[in-house]
Amino acid sequence: MKNNIITCVWIVAVFLGGLLIIQNVNLNRIGADVFYTQIQGPGKELTNRIGNGETLVRYEYELPAVDKNGTQTTLKFTADKQLREKAYLSLYVKEGKGVTSYQEVAKEKLPEKVAEKLQERKE
Repeated sequence: MKNNIITCVWIVAVFLGGLLIIQNVNLNRIGADVFYTQIQGPGKELTNRIGNGETLVRYEYELPAVDKNGTQTTLKFTADKQLREKAYLSLYVKEGKGVTSYQEVAKEKLPEKVAEKLQERKE
């Protein structure tokens, strides 16, 4: 009887732990390459009408980006809102899918080579 209770408690704990991980981890970032960019100008507004007549608005950005080794590329991605001008972003990129996620990053948190390349681009 005691073993059954311990087993049930253990199974419930593992299940709840799994739910917490799934809820709090952005799966789009797992296994992705990370590039960094800085927002320059407003995004291009894209509107889509869905079945019930509601209009969805997204903003498209196409910006130069740099990985932690200093390799440069141009990436295209969309956001639900206009992103803050001059904000630094980390872009999570998966092969075949493009940018799957992004997150604003403080300038101080940028890798050294990235900060140098982004600074060169401004000059």
